[in-house]
Amino acid sequence: MRDKAYLMIPGPTPVPPSVAAAMTAPVIGHRSEDFQGLHSAIITKLQKLFQTQNEIYVLTSSGTGGMESAVANTVGPGDKVLTLVGGKFGERWSELCRAYGAEVIEENYEWGKCVDPRVIKGLLDAHPDIKAVFATQNETSTAVVNDIEAIGKTVAETPALLIVDGVSGVGGIEIKVDRWHVDILTTGSQKSLMLPPGLAIQSVSEKAWKVIENNNSPRYYFDLRKARKQYAKWNTAYTPAVSLFVGLQAALDMMLEEGLDNVYARHRLLRDATRAAVRALGLKLMVEDGCASPVVTSIWAPEGIGADDIRKVLRKEYGITFAGGQAKLKNKIMRIAHMGYADKMDVIIAISGLEMSLARLGCPVAQGAGVKAAQQVFLGVRQ
Repeated sequence: MRDKAYLMIPGPTPVPPSVAAAMTAPVIGHRSEDFQGLHSAIITKLQKLFQTQNEIYVLTSSGTGGMESAVANTVGPGDKVLTLVGGKFGERWSELCRAYGAEVIEENYEWGKCVDPRVIKGLLDAHPDIKAVFATQNETSTAVVNDIEAIGKTVAETPALLIVDGVSGVGGIEIKVDRWHVDILTTGSQKSLMLPPGLAIQSVSEKAWKVIENNNSPRYYFDLRKARKQYAKWNTAYTPAVSLFVGLQAALDMMLEEGLDNVYARHRLLRDATRAAVRALGLKLMVEDGCASPVVTSIWAPEGIGADDIRKVLRKEYGITFAGGQAKLKNKIMRIAHMGYADKMDVIIAISGLEMSLARLGCPVAQGAGVKAAQQVFLGVRQ
């Protein structure tokens, strides 16, 4: 009987035992001094993670709720916006903006590629009335990481806001909110931040606040103006997920104790080992090295075998769960997450299970080749 499961999807991700234990503490009142102290401490730590002096709001919602908050507070009917679409979550920005009545200009780029900041400059020059640019830091559906620094430099030269989906990246991929001119950064709890689903976290610049205060779009639960009225008292506009706040504090403490530079280096190492293993098995990576995400790796299924068939064997026989492809990538790719509470042995287990699953399906792979390649990366052996 199999009694272990290995969750290797890009959210929800495994929760560290110390974080899970912290959340079992007795619930405190959300209008108490204890909560106010907890809230204040969390914001200070998040500002270190985000590298910002901006106000940060912890919302009780999913990551998509955070994305909707960013749109609802800045976009109204008839506003012109630019969305950068290179995957399923770039598409979500377009869908949200259209839901709030915006005129959406989409820059569609090939799934599996990075967006070109030079194209963004051309679009902003051609449409000087663009109110906001919506970008994705880590496109989870393809495993591409975009150059937010370069995008931010381009957008900062215009009146437009830069609004970034950092839902799957923040905590595993460095972002410098202030230096990179990110006006709103939104993320979620259940990915690189090592928590269960339920929190969206959002930083807001003063440039963004000027837009928010003058935006007439209808909103209620996600109205950041209401949240700001409570911010100075370290309260929230509505009932927060108190236990998740406690868990967030514990997760942030783990990351700060490890050292943020070490956290980012660990994720890059896990990516490099995973990619080396995939190549050693003769499989094709979807993303080129320059755009490859440190927190998730996308792999094309071998010719003649469906990605979902491989994932089924992995799950049923070995207790390992990979993510599948979305939309036009369904049954074509597999995605291995190595984000948050992930280490070297997670990669070794994932690659070993992949090797055995391919063998079960009759794919001629050299058993142990992928594991060896990953080991060599971890040992610092040049290949």
